[in-house]
Amino acid sequence: MKTIYKQSYVCHTSLKAMLFSLLVCLSGCDSFTEVDLPKSQLTSQAVFQDYATANAAMADIYAKLRDTGLLSGTIFGLSAQAGIYTDELDFYEGSSSASFAFYTNAVLPSNGNVSQFWNNAYNQVYACNVVLSGVEASDFDTPKKAQLKGEALFIRGLLHFYLLQLFGDIPYVKSTDYKANSTVSRIPLDQVYLQIIEDLTTAQALLPASYPTSERVRPNSFAVKAILARVYLYKGAWEDARQMATVVIDNTSLYGFENELDKVFLKNSPEAIWQFMPSLAGKNTDEGSVFIFDSGTPPQVALTESLVGSFTQGDLRKSHWIGVVSDESGTWYYPFKYKESQYSGTSKEYSIVLRLSEQYLIRAEARAKLGDLTGAKQDLDKIRNRAGLPGTAAGSKEELLEAILEERKKELFTEYGHRFFDLKRTDQLNTALSVKPGWDTTENLLPIPESELALNPNLKPQNPGY
Repeated sequence: MKTIYKQSYVCHTSLKAMLFSLLVCLSGCDSFTEVDLPKSQLTSQAVFQDYATANAAMADIYAKLRDTGLLSGTIFGLSAQAGIYTDELDFYEGSSSASFAFYTNAVLPSNGNVSQFWNNAYNQVYACNVVLSGVEASDFDTPKKAQLKGEALFIRGLLHFYLLQLFGDIPYVKSTDYKANSTVSRIPLDQVYLQIIEDLTTAQALLPASYPTSERVRPNSFAVKAILARVYLYKGAWEDARQMATVVIDNTSLYGFENELDKVFLKNSPEAIWQFMPSLAGKNTDEGSVFIFDSGTPPQVALTESLVGSFTQGDLRKSHWIGVVSDESGTWYYPFKYKESQYSGTSKEYSIVLRLSEQYLIRAEARAKLGDLTGAKQDLDKIRNRAGLPGTAAGSKEELLEAILEERKKELFTEYGHRFFDLKRTDQLNTALSVKPGWDTTENLLPIPESELALNPNLKPQNPGY
């Protein structure tokens, strides 16, 4: 196994944060099962001997989340990859890349992007486990311990949630023992959900209601509630989803509905529940760099005609959140939620992972499922009215649920795979994607990377269709 050491991407942390990168070997392992501790335990002791270095270790995890794997805003992250896998984005970069296989729905177990999803996520899970173990053995004060443990549990639960949506039955990894991890088995979906909820519920109790700094780049208890609301929605626990979303929505001292569409994705947006700070002062988001282009043909991706055409006349999101490029060879559209694609002196935008609008849509759906159609319409119309649209005309429960799904499509496009997951959980994936020539009904799940199956036979059987 080769080991590559990298400096932390979080510019305000000290060089001691490098010790944590050495400890978990996030970037140097071909498989998460190969992560090992250094021969000397002094590295672990050095990281967790005081709060400053332990906090830097946790900050390094956020940097890895931002820059690599599922939550990255790059072309290799979920926002772009799930977009080209479904019906949000067309792909232009070339037919030889792993991303082209996502676009044509020809993904194989050897696909490099699939391996990166799996390995980066589990390496980040392992990093959380190292923090949990190290903090537990540390001697700094209880509130600081609680903060770091809560953050690590939040990230661990969140990553397993995304892995579950992509791969189905998965291992739930809680250990720093690489030998145990190398033989771990997949567990059924229901058991994974129980573990996710356990981690998130514990994190919610450990984290304070306030953010640790003036930024919203480290989660508070309401960020945990926001993802719990989503988890409960996906599980079909409607009352729990309604309650969790309501608690977040009702915290008007922290969060507010931004009525100006061009301000929703600014770094100081009142809608932001949890964000990623850019790696350098003056840099903005990777999403802006990937999605925005000023001349055709698109260098990487562009919005599909079907998505652009789904916005009804008068929907302000089409003019504010979608950019257009035209020349003699054609017209293309791109996601324009983030307006900055270059350095701007002072960072204007942070990548928003969790935002308030989703909570309204979660509560709308949960209320509709519970039979509260009036409440569901109120929440749905909150989103529609900001977009310049009248209240929904949906009458029945079924019509209202369909209207909510359609609104999620337009509100949450190219944000961390919402479209893919929404189509899956509502059993509309095959209908929506049957127009794609390469689509097969077994592609509701990605394959387990073949390299992982070779290293650990306990991960078998492979997902159907691969």
